[in-house]
Amino acid sequence: MPEFFRSSKLAFNVLLVVLAVLSPIHAFQARSGGTKVRVQVPLGISESLWRRRIPRDNPLSTEKIALGQALYFDKRLSIDGTVSCATCHDPALAFTDSRPIAVGGRDQRGTRNAPTILNAVFSEILFWDGRSRSLEDQAKHPLLSSFEMGMTSDKELVTRLSAIPEYQRRFKLVFKSEGVTIDTIAKAIAAYERTLLSGNSPFDRFITGQKAAISDAQKRGWELFKGKARCIECHKYSPESPFFTDFEFHNTGAGAGNTALDELVKMLSSSTGSSRTELAHSAGFSELGRFAVSLKPADAGAFKTPTLRDLELTSPYMHDGSLRTLIDVVHFYNRGGNANRYLDKRMQPLQLTDVEVNELVQFLRALTSDDVLRQCQTTTPQTRAAVPFKPSSF
Repeated sequence: MPEFFRSSKLAFNVLLVVLAVLSPIHAFQARSGGTKVRVQVPLGISESLWRRRIPRDNPLSTEKIALGQALYFDKRLSIDGTVSCATCHDPALAFTDSRPIAVGGRDQRGTRNAPTILNAVFSEILFWDGRSRSLEDQAKHPLLSSFEMGMTSDKELVTRLSAIPEYQRRFKLVFKSEGVTIDTIAKAIAAYERTLLSGNSPFDRFITGQKAAISDAQKRGWELFKGKARCIECHKYSPESPFFTDFEFHNTGAGAGNTALDELVKMLSSSTGSSRTELAHSAGFSELGRFAVSLKPADAGAFKTPTLRDLELTSPYMHDGSLRTLIDVVHFYNRGGNANRYLDKRMQPLQLTDVEVNELVQFLRALTSDDVLRQCQTTTPQTRAAVPFKPSSF
């Protein structure tokens, strides 16, 4: 058996063990049959909320999740065999890459920061600009983007994977007659990503009654978060939606300035032929954010509100990775962001004192999952393949 699939088989067995022993555990039978799935839904997230995010046309099974995991970590899904999904969304880095801007296959530099995919299952629109409406669709974009994994067509990717006997067997097992297609590849990756959950933070224990779970400074920070600092207006929290985001788009002043945005809006409004993925990675046009998708002037420079969970593990921050530390982020909002014509009206100076800034930062650290932190501390970081392979080597 080739080395990759020996390690993949080990990963499959580890996955079964992990899903079986973590607590609390919630089990259900996949709608399309297969092995019963046992997935940990952590403290702070409703099991029913998670179940509702599993689409009827892509039910979970243990075999499908394991296949998706193998694909997620397989560098052969990139044009030159140097990067995988995990390269930019690394479990050792809370499913980010610690770079300001993501770097794909053939050392292609993108234009945006790689966000965590933890709890991505709960987002109805994905990417910084919201150009994708499902995990299945989202998974296809980086595979076929010249700035990311670089495959030139879905046919090229399908041909490559179909030539690997182990993938032939596993796709037939999971997807029956469908076999290897761009859709089944995306479905498998999405199934794995639906198991990547983050909860069980000190805040989750605090909010469910363990008052000593966070410090007095963090409690004051929570009050600031809800009150004077107004963070909760966009980073919404409720037991029904405990993700510290409104899943909407706002211009906070990060990125391009007023004049640049005006020019870009005019240029894009009069241009044709560019795909949303191309625009998202094109210098300059990337700063248009949601406008490149909606073509609504009010969306110029607006980007999706990110989750605040595990924030201390996912630096640098903002869509362009321009802020290095949590202190930098709070100072940015404390001054009201950077002025531009399209700035969200809620972006106003907060007048926080230095003590209040520190208390707010301390609160944000209370949103770090114990489980995610442990994974970061015990997982070997991903590396890029030093020598690209030749497709003919399959």
